[in-house]
Amino acid sequence: MIQRAELLSPAGNFEKLKIAIEYGADAVYGGVSHFSLRNRSGKEFDIESFSEGIAYAHERGKRVYVTINGFPFNSQLKLLERHIAQMAELGPDAFIVAAPGVIKMAKRVAPQIPLHLSTQANVLNVMDAEVFYEMGVKRIVAAREMSLKDAQEIKRALPDLEIEIFIHGSMCFAFSGRCLISALQHGRVPNRGSCANDCRFDYEYYVKNPDTGVMLRLEEEEGVGTHIFNAKDLNLSSHIGEILETGAISALKIEGRTKSNYYAGITARTYRKAIDDFYAGCFRSELYGAELDTLKNRGFTDGYLIHRPFQRLDTQNHETAISEGSFQVSGEVREDGRTFFCKFTIKPSEEHEIVVPLGARVSPSKSEIGEIYEREGRFFISFDKILTESGKELPAVHSGNTNAICLPSALPPFSFLRIQEEVV
Repeated sequence: MIQRAELLSPAGNFEKLKIAIEYGADAVYGGVSHFSLRNRSGKEFDIESFSEGIAYAHERGKRVYVTINGFPFNSQLKLLERHIAQMAELGPDAFIVAAPGVIKMAKRVAPQIPLHLSTQANVLNVMDAEVFYEMGVKRIVAAREMSLKDAQEIKRALPDLEIEIFIHGSMCFAFSGRCLISALQHGRVPNRGSCANDCRFDYEYYVKNPDTGVMLRLEEEEGVGTHIFNAKDLNLSSHIGEILETGAISALKIEGRTKSNYYAGITARTYRKAIDDFYAGCFRSELYGAELDTLKNRGFTDGYLIHRPFQRLDTQNHETAISEGSFQVSGEVREDGRTFFCKFTIKPSEEHEIVVPLGARVSPSKSEIGEIYEREGRFFISFDKILTESGKELPAVHSGNTNAICLPSALPPFSFLRIQEEVV
């Protein structure tokens, strides 16, 4: 019998942790401090809120993995040791680490906490997997360049070793994040959690004559080749079935701790459906693709798990750093379920679709504020008046307005309102 795979979502802050769990994630990953490889999201958590996040997850039967996958300098080793001990006291379900020395330190300081090996360790083969397994690693997060065939070979050689793969999110143009462009241009070191995403920038080409010092700009075909490093986003939703059929993969991981609340919810919800549908024998790849298209993205690719890197010619987006999704998020429902914050523009009489966590229910209703109704199995909301929580009526509300806006009736906490983008 094939063991059911775990769905692992990013938790950039406490709210995103809650959203990922409510939308279907089995586990979340996140961290505190610069030892986590996402400096920005590491600052969103402090010890207290991260502890609350672990408690929130455990109360719901979910797991939390702590990212301690930075590469420390000598001057930071004592601080790292204290950090490992402090994280262990919170009772997480595993540490995600990258450096062999950190593995050794974690086993000494917190031997009770299982160890997962970060993708930063670049495991691609049985030999390297065996080395880390013998060091005490329970799970490897495979390099994005590894093929599904190689994952199966590792599993056959080391059946007790769990293998985790990325299935969705940003891709690096370099080999598993081994990049120095950000460090050279901004002094922000990618492998220490502060990448400036320089690969997404516009670049122009120049040639210089060393004898005369003359520099000339090379003209390009318009719209081609300006974003020369910009990788498309990974999207393996259509391949979930063949991945799970192998029985080699223990966990499917979504990238994106610094991305939006909507991203956290939609990715968890969509891949939860895909996984559950596979096990139920009713896989629907077009449905998952359409839902993931609602997210802002750089264009999608299925990466290198199915095809080798040298076989791919469509993994780069040379035109734009990021593209709009098919829907615009217009509102995020607060945890109280009775109010929301505007994230775009909402006007009276406009129709906005309601997206709710998996298993949550919506009931049609009507009040003086507006109406919630169903059409073809989907729920929508329309406002007759825009009323703030304090009772002030507005002609419309925009994303710059920080007032909570009243709903016609309660919706499930962490629901989203969205409106379809106009096709130009």
